[in-house]
Amino acid sequence: MAPPGLLSLAVFLCLLVFLVEPHSAYGSSRGSFGRHNGAAASAVNGICATSVTIYGYKCQEHEVRASNNKRLTQTFWCYFEHGFDREVANEINWLFALINFQVKTQDGYILNMQRIPQGRVVGGSAGGNKKQPILIQHGVLVDGMTWLLNSPEQNLPMILADKGFDVWIANTRGTRFSRKHVSLDPGQLEFWNWSWDELVSYDLPAVFDFVFSQTGQKIHYIGHSLGTLIGLASFSEGHQADKLKSAAFLSPIAYLSHMNTALGMVSAKAFVGEITKLFGVAEFNPKGQKVSIFLKSLCNYPGVDCYDLLSSLTGKNCCLNSSTVELFIKNEPQPTSTKNMVHLAQTVRDGVIAKYNYGRPDYNLMHYGESKPPIYNISNIPHDLPIFISYGGKDALSDVRDVQLLLDSLKFHDVDKLMIQYIKDYAHADFIMGINANDIVYNQIVQFFKNQK
Repeated sequence: MAPPGLLSLAVFLCLLVFLVEPHSAYGSSRGSFGRHNGAAASAVNGICATSVTIYGYKCQEHEVRASNNKRLTQTFWCYFEHGFDREVANEINWLFALINFQVKTQDGYILNMQRIPQGRVVGGSAGGNKKQPILIQHGVLVDGMTWLLNSPEQNLPMILADKGFDVWIANTRGTRFSRKHVSLDPGQLEFWNWSWDELVSYDLPAVFDFVFSQTGQKIHYIGHSLGTLIGLASFSEGHQADKLKSAAFLSPIAYLSHMNTALGMVSAKAFVGEITKLFGVAEFNPKGQKVSIFLKSLCNYPGVDCYDLLSSLTGKNCCLNSSTVELFIKNEPQPTSTKNMVHLAQTVRDGVIAKYNYGRPDYNLMHYGESKPPIYNISNIPHDLPIFISYGGKDALSDVRDVQLLLDSLKFHDVDKLMIQYIKDYAHADFIMGINANDIVYNQIVQFFKNQK
């Protein structure tokens, strides 16, 4: 064991390696590379500070960038160089938890996450000192903030933390706090050259790997909307199999052929392959001038009520209060890539869950080795994976008929591993912002997770 007098110095030297190396290469905490982005400028304006710690919860901001091997090498160097025993090693690991370590996606994007490691009352009811990690993934055109718009007694992450779980909130590439890349800038077209295929192949594996590396435990997954699609597609391809404990899908979108929202249908028809040329932009930012003009043009179509955009897109939500909707409008929507919107439109028009269609057989052949985009076979999801699905009767995006198609894909799933909940009056946003979602949905999720021993 290192002499007591050398302990603090040794720990300091080890930490210094971690603090200096990443920040010298990638700059200080939340600014984007190159062009500065005000929305993601400072950690003090992050999701933890604005929406979590103000209620008395502990919250950590993390940026996800894959340098694990180098970090482990440096950690072991500290251990062996200074002859630390396990007690000292634990102290160093505790200090590491206070630093925003980064793990990048394999294609270079640096993602932002929040961790709520415990509830306001330390302990909770999930059992034991080693809390079970839960990863929560938002949908399209929003970010992790959308889970936190209600009071702590009504929003899912804080309810889970209070129940004794270790809660991690993901933010996909392109949203306000995930606009970094190791070499690209959001002002470059190439930064936006991705669709939800890349969320399946890169983003989700990166955040799973990061949470697993921090907790050492298999992970419960919760997805809403697009978060369900990328989860289903990813799990069908065998990703995360060794790190996934169970999955809960809220308002699932997989098949979208029966989507009946007027704005959604008009948008799906408008998002043809040439849309990037039409806009002249690769970033689909609803608050940006060019995209705003496009969206306003859709308001002229019959059935599209632009004075109630939330209902026009999601269906008539039963259980939102006006203050939550106002907060939602203040914080959302978030940017995504135009290519992602095109891919979602293809999913609506083609009626299959497939990879991005490049529009020409020779282009598809170049990318996939075949003339048509490969299909995501949902029935390949391991039949013994515990799955919870909750869907609503008023949901215009996740239509009941499309959910039935999804359930048909899971017809060979182990019966005792599949739990289905149908809520007659719920629409798309009720699952994340409904004032009664705790009683109707979240309590069911908590019990479902607790049953997975």
